[in-house]
Amino acid sequence: MDALAGLLDGVRARGALIGRTVLCDSWSVRFASGAQLSLLAMRRGEGWLVPGGGEPVRIGPGEVAVIRGPEPYTVSGDPAIAPGRVVTSEDYCADTARARLRDGLDLDPRTCGFPEEGSALLLSGVYEGPAAIGDRLLDALPRLLVVRADERDRTTDTDLPDQLAAIDRAVAADLPGQQAVLDRLLDLLLVSTLRAWFARPRGDVPGWSGAAGDPVVAHALRLLHAEPAHPWTVAELAARTGVSRAVLARRFTAAVGEPPIGYLLGRRVALAADLLRQTGDTVAAIARKVGYANAFALSVAFKRRRGMSPTEHRASYATLTRRSG
Repeated sequence: MDALAGLLDGVRARGALIGRTVLCDSWSVRFASGAQLSLLAMRRGEGWLVPGGGEPVRIGPGEVAVIRGPEPYTVSGDPAIAPGRVVTSEDYCADTARARLRDGLDLDPRTCGFPEEGSALLLSGVYEGPAAIGDRLLDALPRLLVVRADERDRTTDTDLPDQLAAIDRAVAADLPGQQAVLDRLLDLLLVSTLRAWFARPRGDVPGWSGAAGDPVVAHALRLLHAEPAHPWTVAELAARTGVSRAVLARRFTAAVGEPPIGYLLGRRVALAADLLRQTGDTVAAIARKVGYANAFALSVAFKRRRGMSPTEHRASYATLTRRSG
């Protein structure tokens, strides 16, 4: 199995909040939707993205930023400007909606603010509910990543600006089935953005994403991803990949950043986290599906990796679901 495809397999927006925000004069907007994953793109003008507790990052026209986690963040024309507007999932753009009704203004749907000459334009989309995104993907992403306008999905030769233009057109339309169209376009933009990011020859992507350059490590990863519940040992992996245990351990650790069994244990816990969220299976049943003998063994591994028990993890997602619903 393609490791990145496995991470993206559970991505599916449902009723995603997608809109454009018009930004005039000395602008600064704070986003506090509590979403697990957000995408931002400057469609006109430039801005600064300031993640919670992080350093400002410049966002230029056509560039896409992916923000992980529910912590609020700010987008502004100048990092020194205090936010003049707060965007939440419950109140995306109440002022514009009231003005549209009161004054009969003919404005594009899903657009916040009133266009003026020289105004900046920000496109945003969020995966609100916990069911829209998987723990395996969230675990692989940094708090913030930015893909430049000239980066592209090398497999399909697709430019991100082309996809952003398609979303612009869909956001401005109000036709039957429009939300389904927006959901799928957001999924496509996320997949293309992440494929461009994972393809970078840089150190800010997960170590395993560059393992394709080593056929032995790539083969070992495919085996681990295809059968995570199998009782793998380094000896068996080495035999299946045609090298010695020492060679496999050395090359795997160099390419991925951790030994084969350590990587496998992390993947099992991530798979268990997704199953706890997506199914009503018991902890014991999930333990067997991901390669643990019983619920106790999974609980010990889960708590070591996540700082909470499987039951606590499931309860936390149930709380998030009630809030987002």
